[in-house]
Amino acid sequence: MIAIIDYGVGNLFSLECSLKKIGESCIISGDVQTIRGADKLILPGVGAFGDAADKLRLSGLDKIILEEAKRGKHILGICLGMQLLFEKSFEYGEHCGLGIVRGQVRPLSEKVANLKIPHMGWNTLKFTRKTKLFDGINDGDYVYFVHSYYGQCADDSLVAVTDYGFDVTAAVQKDNVAGVQFHPEKSGETGLKILKNFADM
Repeated sequence: MIAIIDYGVGNLFSLECSLKKIGESCIISGDVQTIRGADKLILPGVGAFGDAADKLRLSGLDKIILEEAKRGKHILGICLGMQLLFEKSFEYGEHCGLGIVRGQVRPLSEKVANLKIPHMGWNTLKFTRKTKLFDGINDGDYVYFVHSYYGQCADDSLVAVTDYGFDVTAAVQKDNVAGVQFHPEKSGETGLKILKNFADM
């Protein structure tokens, strides 16, 4: 069973619907024992990094996620959930993340001059390396993004980028923990395939 971590931030129900559509058992929960008992975890997120990080810490779920990651459980961060995997963010101040992925979250406005922010819409993926999460997914496949900040990560964690005036981090992975900047639950058949790959890990 996949636990979608509920910490008060995130579009949880469309993600739940997508997992059910591909026949996967899932539950939305902020309960520690339920999260520990799940086979895999998804950390969703929309909104501001600082607020989300505070909610994780106040709930104690930050420690649970780190413990489960160390145990080898497969974890997938989506959008803001991916950014929370990083060491820190500079969104409205400086905020500490989970520190699983080396790097920091920076504003797109530092790099993008002539494109709209937030970056919203369909963009193609370009892989720097392939992982099981992207089995059957190819360079040039489209996925759906909505974000104003991006993860600036170490090369050893980078999996895929997308072009938005520069190579924007689209996916990362550090051992059993992966993250995607885009929304697989809004990315049609490609997104469903990625979620199925995660479920089959």
